[in-house]
Amino acid sequence: MSPGEVLDKHTSRELTEWHVYLQMYPQGAVRGDLQAGIIASTVANAHRGKNGRRFKPEDFMPKFGSQQKEQTEEEIQMNAQLLGQAFGGKMGKLSEGG
Repeated sequence: MSPGEVLDKHTSRELTEWHVYLQMYPQGAVRGDLQAGIIASTVANAHRGKNGRRFKPEDFMPKFGSQQKEQTEEEIQMNAQLLGQAFGGKMGKLSEGG
């Protein structure tokens, strides 16, 4: 069904109610992303250090468009170190320029 057909067949109120419903009860790919995020955060929390920050499912879910947050240089370095450690590397400071 095209967007035009949807607008012809449904009122603004109906569309708003569907939007609210889907925010409360995710369906399809969004639900799959949430399920994967729950599993990933559980694994990450099981392996974090004693004083490490607690991960949330949203930390592992894709962000599209305006939801996407630009990472700071420190966040990029920390993520690179964590990935390296996850694949058997040793923690160390990244050198300037790569």
